[in-house]
Amino acid sequence: MASGDAQRTWFPEMIEMLHQTWSASMSENELLALRDRLETTLETMRSERHILPAMMWCPHCQARHRSAPPKVSVRAMILALGRSLNFSHFVARQIWWRRGMFPLWCRAHRLQRRGPL
Repeated sequence: MASGDAQRTWFPEMIEMLHQTWSASMSENELLALRDRLETTLETMRSERHILPAMMWCPHCQARHRSAPPKVSVRAMILALGRSLNFSHFVARQIWWRRGMFPLWCRAHRLQRRGPL
């Protein structure tokens, strides 16, 4: 395992997949489907490469445990696009709050940042 892979969410292969499938005109359902594909890809890559989550210290039980594995959210996808394609913060925010309806749509479909509730 390479240094830093335990905390890494975005591998180069995932960024490439994001670039190939991304379109500014994607619907909310397409965004969620892309998030699901990237999440599956991340889980597959981590298991094939035997990458375990990072260790963390639990202040309650005073022991070291594995942290939760990283997840891919729709917002993380948009921010990763912004970093790799040099979007301005304003453009990335506009995509996320597309017409101001995305938060309402998420509530109506009982979704949170990382998928279904």
